[in-house]
Amino acid sequence: MKYIYSLSLALLTLSCNSYEEKKKINTQQEVEVDQVKIPTINLEEANRLSQLPIHCIQNEYPNKLNQTIGSEDDLKSPKDLHPAFYGCFDWHSAVHGHWSLVRLLRQYPELDNAKDIKRMLLENLSQEHIKAEVDYFFGTYNTTYERTYGWAWLLKLTEELHKWNDPISKELESNLQPLTDLIVEKYIEFLPKLNYPIRVGEHPNTAFGLSFAYDYAKTLGNEQLQSLIEQRARDFYETDASCPLSWEPSGFDFLSPCFEEAALMKRVLPKDGFKKWLSDFLPQLKDKNFTLETGKVSDRSDGKLVHLDGVNFSRAWSLNEIAKGLPEYKHLKNIANQHINYSLPSVVGDSYEGGHWLGSFAIYALNSIDRD
Repeated sequence: MKYIYSLSLALLTLSCNSYEEKKKINTQQEVEVDQVKIPTINLEEANRLSQLPIHCIQNEYPNKLNQTIGSEDDLKSPKDLHPAFYGCFDWHSAVHGHWSLVRLLRQYPELDNAKDIKRMLLENLSQEHIKAEVDYFFGTYNTTYERTYGWAWLLKLTEELHKWNDPISKELESNLQPLTDLIVEKYIEFLPKLNYPIRVGEHPNTAFGLSFAYDYAKTLGNEQLQSLIEQRARDFYETDASCPLSWEPSGFDFLSPCFEEAALMKRVLPKDGFKKWLSDFLPQLKDKNFTLETGKVSDRSDGKLVHLDGVNFSRAWSLNEIAKGLPEYKHLKNIANQHINYSLPSVVGDSYEGGHWLGSFAIYALNSIDRD
């Protein structure tokens, strides 16, 4: 009886070991992954996408001011409060609406509405208007206005103007400089006081705000801001591990907390250091069979639910940043393309709830694609 029991136990152990070996072999095998169409941005697509900011940067209403009222003196129209960035529903969307037009003109000077776009840019970003925008931040209740999402897009706009080789670009960059300088000062003042990063999937996300500010600092050669962001990114994220990707997205996310963080650390860490960090933070990304379902939008007329189109673009540009220069992660580019392909067809011709901001996300995501 003991012999039979021992034999049964041995067979069971052998069977389990065999199963584990098969399981190990199966997980190491590469399955054939469908390679989706690589999204393109060409002159036709640029003309299509340009219509979104063209139709909103000088469209005052509807408008969400996100304003704290100190007295009846603060009860003014959006255009009176923000003569440069009063359109596109809210301040930050107006800012990145201007970025979208500059970006598209820089890539495609022959845009159909190039003359009209330049006229609008010169009208909105005048010295007088930017002075009023600067003055707004000195209001009693306005010192933290648009921290840090709007700040990040303002620096991205300045960076784009700096790169644009056009007769009006230097004039626009010069006009914007007082506001740019103020935002840089606000970053430098705020970041040392932030004890903990903000990891949400909406506007206050710290990683997103640092990424765009870091790009600006590198492009413009602001070593103080660049060094501060590098230090704070390490303080906040260097010991992070096992990001709960299965928790994403939340219902209203338009940024991916895990991927935005990884994209920031790709910027600030040396290559070998980043690869080691990423293998701890998102180890599943190494798997060439890794898949990720797109964020599903149930109602694009709902201003919050349509955020999930944004998370698809956010994931795409972050995955492309992670994969850049790292051949072992090149399979992530296909996942990025899947996410863009899901949301891109709905960006134009849909409701204002998404149209006033999603065009900028689409443009940034499309320009993140490495086409080599």
